[in-house]
Amino acid sequence: MSLPSIAPGLPRTHGTWVQTDRSAHEAWAQFLGLKGATAASRVLHILIARMGERNAVVISQGALADELQVDPRTVRRAIAMLRDHNWIQTVSLGGAKSGVQGYIVNSRVAWQGSRNGIRHSVFDAMVYATEKEQEPGAIDDQAPLHRLPELYPGEHQLPSGDGLPPVSQPFFDGMEPDLPATHRED
Repeated sequence: MSLPSIAPGLPRTHGTWVQTDRSAHEAWAQFLGLKGATAASRVLHILIARMGERNAVVISQGALADELQVDPRTVRRAIAMLRDHNWIQTVSLGGAKSGVQGYIVNSRVAWQGSRNGIRHSVFDAMVYATEKEQEPGAIDDQAPLHRLPELYPGEHQLPSGDGLPPVSQPFFDGMEPDLPATHRED
């Protein structure tokens, strides 16, 4: 029997493994005896499954509620309980009133990769946003981003098209641009 994917198609950072400490499992068993800890534990499992290499993830409480099929108030209470019992830290992004939170899982509980380098003031995070949370048409109706050309070492410029109108000042003798022609004159 295979385990179901929590969010099919969601990219993973590096592999599918996270590590946990035995003493954390013992504490988790005690924590589950508290009122409301079952929902909090479910939220913690999602956060651990989604966290990046530095134990952080940015995900809305609405997306957590949708994944767990619970009321958003249940998620708010679960987050508060996890924070109050030191299972996670929360970081306000865009100011405390923005409502956007980053969640950092206590590195003594679970981690991905090595424990060194886990920072709580500057961190990378897996950002999880659902289509439901976006403005209508925000995903499908966007114009493509303007692509800026870039030359890598060893590459040469290859102009195409009609180009821009001529500059307002003629080139100095001997300082003409050295670009290949875009078309041949007959």
